[in-house]
This record gives sequence, C-alpha cells and structure tokens, in this order.
Amino acid sequence: MMIHDITARVGRHKARKRIGRGEGSGVGGTSGRGHKGAKSRSGYSRRASYEGGQMPFAQRFPKRGFSNAQFRTEYHVVNLKGLEERFEAGDEVTSEALVAKGLIRDARRPVKVLAEGELTKSLKVVAARFSAAARSRIEAAGGTATDAS
Repeated sequence: MMIHDITARVGRHKARKRIGRGEGSGVGGTSGRGHKGAKSRSGYSRRASYEGGQMPFAQRFPKRGFSNAQFRTEYHVVNLKGLEERFEAGDEVTSEALVAKGLIRDARRPVKVLAEGELTKSLKVVAARFSAAARSRIEAAGGTATDAS
C-alpha cells in the first residue's frame, strides 16, 4: 500500500481534537495543558520575545552604529502607465492633479515618477523625482519633466 492510497481512503482533512470531553476521550481532565500555572489558564498569552525573565536577546548585545532610517524620505510612486490612462494630452500633472485622479492618496508626500508602461501623450509633469527612463520617455513623447521645488 502506498501513501496516496491511504490518503485517498482517509480523506483530505483530519477531524479536530475535541478536548475536555471526558477521560475516555484521551484528552479530558487537564485537556493537554498539564497541571496549574499560567499556561493552563484561559486567556493566557505572552510576548513573542519573552524569555522567562532571562535577559532578552535584544538586550544581551551592545548597540553599535547609527541608522538614518528615521530621516528617510518616503515617496508616492506613480508609473507612466497610470499617467497614460488618466490624463489627456497637454494636461499638467501635479501632486494635486494626481490626488484628484486617484493615483495617489494625498499630497503630503513628494511624488516619484517611474517608467513602467508606455507614454504616448504630451504631458507637463511636475514631481520631486523622476527615474532616468521616465524622464526620457516623457520628453520623447513631447512632454516636459519638471522637478518640484
């Protein structure tokens, strides 16, 4: 008999273990939780990083170096295919126009234009950043790519 024969007979899903339904079930009494203590109680949970009072892993090592992560600039990303779909030839594309067309959520973050998709319309695009390919495709279509200041 092969494993695929067994699983075909038994079925795809195993019945769940019904705990706390009497000693005869094999999982009655303490229902597999052992005796007493916090882990035997309902509602028990502990931090994923908790190590039983031992000095936590993150605190066992000296902290070195410096991170500029808190100073990173987050951009709204817009692709050329989105501009192609939502704007007409000759339109000016600003962060306010992108919010109105639903391409970005709000105008608080600066906008970066990337080159995914084709652009056939002449657009005046004003954004904080452009990828090199996006800038060249906008200009190749007869538009202008202006850095927002």
